[in-house]
Amino acid sequence: MSNVVALLADWIKAQKLQGPLMKDAPTFYKNLEEALDVRRADHGMFTRHKSAWKAGASIDFCSNDMLSLGTSGEIRRAFLGELAANPNFAMYSGGSRLMDGNYDYIEQVENEIAAFHGAETALIVGSGYEANTAIYSAIPRPGDAIVYDELVHASTHDGMTHSLATCRVQFRHNDVDALRDAIANVLDSQPMIADGTRSILISVESVYSMDGDICPLIEMIEVAKEMCPKGNAVFIVDEAHATGILGPKGAGLVSKLGMEKEVAIRLHTCGKAMASTGAVILGSPAVRSALMNFARSVIYTTAPSFPTVAGIRAGYNLMSSGATVKLQNNLQHLITHFFTSIEANPHWEKASEMGILSIPVLEDWQERDFQCHIVPLKTRQRYNWWLVFHLQLSGISAFPIDYPTVPRGQSRIRLMFHAGNTEEQVELLASTICNWAAEMIEIEESPDGAKGKIPKAAHQVYGLMAANA
Repeated sequence: MSNVVALLADWIKAQKLQGPLMKDAPTFYKNLEEALDVRRADHGMFTRHKSAWKAGASIDFCSNDMLSLGTSGEIRRAFLGELAANPNFAMYSGGSRLMDGNYDYIEQVENEIAAFHGAETALIVGSGYEANTAIYSAIPRPGDAIVYDELVHASTHDGMTHSLATCRVQFRHNDVDALRDAIANVLDSQPMIADGTRSILISVESVYSMDGDICPLIEMIEVAKEMCPKGNAVFIVDEAHATGILGPKGAGLVSKLGMEKEVAIRLHTCGKAMASTGAVILGSPAVRSALMNFARSVIYTTAPSFPTVAGIRAGYNLMSSGATVKLQNNLQHLITHFFTSIEANPHWEKASEMGILSIPVLEDWQERDFQCHIVPLKTRQRYNWWLVFHLQLSGISAFPIDYPTVPRGQSRIRLMFHAGNTEEQVELLASTICNWAAEMIEIEESPDGAKGKIPKAAHQVYGLMAANA
């Protein structure tokens, strides 16, 4: 508990406005602090911190180690085995892939990854962010259009800002009819696309990182084929949160649906469920060549080193051997156990009816054949942090997600489930959430309503804030 309190105290201290203290400071630093004060004023200042769960002070429901390959040590053992099998490896790559940075081992691993995913080629890059900026800055040609889900990742937006595409059109999240309308608008406004001499690139994610929902990919591909019978609508699918979790041996949504030949480009990251680092772009030889010739983030950067690639191969070896299938299955069991536990809690229904708490992915969950490891908790906006404080002080590591990561007015707490969590931990999570909801119900139903009343955990944290003012 002391580690959790210290973490909260550090966060509170970081929210203290600095601009008023910078009157005599150099203009450069004063302006930086004033810009940061905009974040501090909303208690939205991002800080470096050590997670309490890493010190054993709380339970991890926040990290990206979804298969628990990191915490269990499995990825470390596989990585060390890969190093031992290649004792003469070089620590450095030597330069860009286009100059002195290419080597046999990285090409071997890329070929293995392509085969695992049923793709023609694979290109390893430094991160998922780097991959998306490379794809969207290099692949669209002048006259092309990008049609994208409104909730695609920030790195996709950054890549699109450097794109040669003539137009960019967003559509309502996971809405097949909205995609149809967006394509129709492009066809009406772009004659070269309508006549089939330029393309529409459709950008989606298989699993959305803030909402925990899954792309209706089959239906979207059907719409694209119907609207563009000349075949000039292609899909780019970001599989960052599906890698290792969804599909056969964790190969992703596209592989689960058998749509490998229907998707032009796939992106898989290795720093989440695979507990390593880096990312892989899958596509045709032409896609790979375009990336290596047009993507500045590929051309003008040092190639991934042997240890980086060895970490990626270690993860893929675990997946391809089937060693992670039991982890996928256990993860599914734990998520469904959470759903059944929270639905069975006597406070859940009333809290939901009163609008105090909602879990969008809980709706009709029994009808789905796959449960996402990302579970957003939504509350009244002013309650968001109160629930976080309650969870943290109850020994559960979970974090709030606020603007600009999500749109204004859509803050939430994002829960991340892991194969290494236990049923007891999941039950504690469900009961802790509902205990907070019960406290909020009592406050709201008190004779004078919620005026001036706050829950116990928030009272404790605000006391810390006052002490650090």
